[in-house]
Amino acid sequence: MPTGKRPASPFTPVDLQLVLLRRMADHNPDRVADARRELGASVTDLREANKRWQAMLRSPRARPAASRYGSILGEPESTVPRRLGDLDCEARLWRLPLWPDLRFEVLVGADGTVWNEWLVRAPGVAGPRLRTLADLTPWSCTVDEAARAFAPARPLQGSAPTRWGLAFTAPDAESGVRREVVAEFTWGLLQRTAVGGQG
Repeated sequence: MPTGKRPASPFTPVDLQLVLLRRMADHNPDRVADARRELGASVTDLREANKRWQAMLRSPRARPAASRYGSILGEPESTVPRRLGDLDCEARLWRLPLWPDLRFEVLVGADGTVWNEWLVRAPGVAGPRLRTLADLTPWSCTVDEAARAFAPARPLQGSAPTRWGLAFTAPDAESGVRREVVAEFTWGLLQRTAVGGQG
């Protein structure tokens, strides 16, 4: 009679979306709960997907990050050459059902190293009109969109992997007075802002 553990089921696109949601749940649990239900997943499914993801990252037999995403999500919707400063890389974009107006972007260097992985606005899709503090609602914009709308923005060290921060000033919707803002992003998507005094 066969013995041993049953092979693990493949890691699916739904699992990857649950991994993204797990990090976002720290700041927006209600929004994440709605998104999880939209995927037809339970809280246990979310935890299990995150547990398997962490095990996959730490495994000595782990795939290189660049090929890992391809094995989960299939062929990218598009692959675009990109130049960052003096360095060339490739931007691979995948569609994720939870965020139809966004794409999951993985930047891959010439040596196959993954430089970055986050959500960006889909090519050809108009982003939000970001003019005041009131427009900075959870999940409303990406890092790049906020940085452009409220330039000059200063990047901040994230509080954990897959998290980014931006510091900038933005006008109050009612008074027009510019305020100092620290915006926090997870997987490239805005999660929350902290508003300080006048900038």
